[in-house]
Amino acid sequence: MTSSSDRTAHLAVYDTFADWETGHTTAHLAQNGYTVRTVGLTREPVTTMGGLRIRPDLALDKLHPQDSALLILTGASGWDTGDGLAPFARAARSFLDAGVPVAAICGATAGLAREGLLDDRAHTSAISFYLAATGYAGGARYVDADAVTDGGAAGGGGLVTAGPTEPVAFAREVFGLLGVYDAKKLDAWYRLFHDSDASAYEVLQGE
Repeated sequence: MTSSSDRTAHLAVYDTFADWETGHTTAHLAQNGYTVRTVGLTREPVTTMGGLRIRPDLALDKLHPQDSALLILTGASGWDTGDGLAPFARAARSFLDAGVPVAAICGATAGLAREGLLDDRAHTSAISFYLAATGYAGGARYVDADAVTDGGAAGGGGLVTAGPTEPVAFAREVFGLLGVYDAKKLDAWYRLFHDSDASAYEVLQGE
């Protein structure tokens, strides 16, 4: 029997949240039976990089890995201007330790690097020297790719990482990790939204 936690994805939101980085991910999760809930440091409204105001559904101290299928972290200026977003990186550690996946894009990858979560996992980001500037120990595990999934060691959750220009590839990796689409439909989804390949639409519709 599927529990609600198996179909709930949590999206972290904070000031200067990079709107464009998770639109494909959250929209298509929602269209495939997932509930997307937003998580802030508190429940006070935040303002995204695009100027949208979001009131989080819950505060970070109420978020527990066992209640979730995925934690999504996006870029924001706060990842590089202090430790104000560090609590979200610590939450990512608790998710991975509990065997629950995490997906991080853009500046959130630097937050995970500072938390030590990329030292032993395959990962990517905007560019290798961006993460190297954090002083992390995972440079040898950096992969020059649009998005990367590390399946996680035994008992550990999978981790998706991507750079800021790859929201479609980021979504593809999330869907693959969660099993949202089978391999054929996942390839078609990516061709449709990344390559504007109209022929892929029929595959997605089950033709």
